[in-house]
Amino acid sequence: MADKAGTRKVEQKFKKARIEKPSKSQEKRQSKSVTKQTSVSSSKGKEKAVDTANATSAQRSESSSLPSSFKIIAGSYEKLLYGLDGTVTPSDSGYEFHLKPIFIFPAHVSCIKAVAASPTGGKWLATGSADEIVKVWDLGRRKEIGGLMHHEGSITYLQFPSRSHLLSASEDGTLCLFHARDWAVLRSLKGHKGRVNSVAVHPSGKVALSVGQDKTLRMWDLMRGKGSASVKLGKEGEVVRWSITGSNFVVQSQSSIEVFSTNMVLQHTVTHPSRIQSVRFCKRVNGEGELLLVAAEDKKVSVYEVLKDPEQLPKIIAEMIGHLNRVKAVETLDIALPASSSTDARKMTTIVCTISSDGKIFVYDLAELPEKVQDNPQLRPVAEYDTKGTRLTCLTIAEGRPAGESKTINGKRKREGEKESEDEEDEWKPQVSDAEEEVAGESGDETE
Repeated sequence: MADKAGTRKVEQKFKKARIEKPSKSQEKRQSKSVTKQTSVSSSKGKEKAVDTANATSAQRSESSSLPSSFKIIAGSYEKLLYGLDGTVTPSDSGYEFHLKPIFIFPAHVSCIKAVAASPTGGKWLATGSADEIVKVWDLGRRKEIGGLMHHEGSITYLQFPSRSHLLSASEDGTLCLFHARDWAVLRSLKGHKGRVNSVAVHPSGKVALSVGQDKTLRMWDLMRGKGSASVKLGKEGEVVRWSITGSNFVVQSQSSIEVFSTNMVLQHTVTHPSRIQSVRFCKRVNGEGELLLVAAEDKKVSVYEVLKDPEQLPKIIAEMIGHLNRVKAVETLDIALPASSSTDARKMTTIVCTISSDGKIFVYDLAELPEKVQDNPQLRPVAEYDTKGTRLTCLTIAEGRPAGESKTINGKRKREGEKESEDEEDEWKPQVSDAEEEVAGESGDETE
């Protein structure tokens, strides 16, 4: 880390944090997989056969660059950082999704409030805490790189707009843009009076939106490093998100979702039946169009259909159920699927990951949502991991290797599916020590 970046160099490997590999009985008890059962109806007629062939060809091209595995990282009030390795295997009836713990350790001296993974390979992991430090981790080399100490308040939000940049927000009212090469501060954006709650970078990467305690919505020119517009909301915005296409965005506050055009004009307001914790846009797997996933205190994720007509309100078409307490966060990732001999010939899907105050991490398969939805179907998790009561706060998904790509272990190339060497496994020590378990247990008795 460069000194001018206000960083401190820490060459501490994860295994130095007194974390041990979980026993097989613990893995079996905590990590569950559910067989995914789907079927594809046979096509009728030449025209439908041609359409199916074209769609399959397009899926193959798209899936070739998608990751075949993924990593789920979640932070907690107990200062513990959880890392899970996610994989998909073919089965006679479709696909099975698996979650395996790869690390559990105290990453900060205070509660973890934000996590983010860099896109396209997931090399970098950033974690932010109430200790005012942004820590950077190299997931590939399995070590902590250092701490970014530019903020003077709790870290509230982290995002990698690209592989080479990290954007952070804090209770000190500032946003910082870091370069991921030397972790120097490229931009320090000031304008909010009070805590910044959420930030969203446009798909183009040129502008960003932010909302905060001062009840304003601000737009930032990331190219020039200064504010370009602001709107008074009249209430505190908690989450801001761009749509997939970048043609509009939403601002969430308590149980309301306000939809804005790109020129920051309010189009309409959606009132959700429960207080909202998080929102996320994603594409449909079956069919066209976008979906808006809304995680709330009603213990579920509501799936809204975003209609092409901007004058029409989004409507709930499905629900993701299973949690026993409020859903704190929701994230999505497109992944490639392995070849299967079953009737399910899909090449890719979108996974939806959620965390809840019940201490559980769920994975859903968005392909379970049919193209034509009737009677608001309920989707159940295809995989889950139980932290045994840890109060989870934040979530991110890191990409694994692209489908079929070989991996390097101790200088040697290994194909996906081959057994990993013992040396690599020793790098990860994913079980919390007895002393840390006792501390976590005492913290878990507190109320939020």
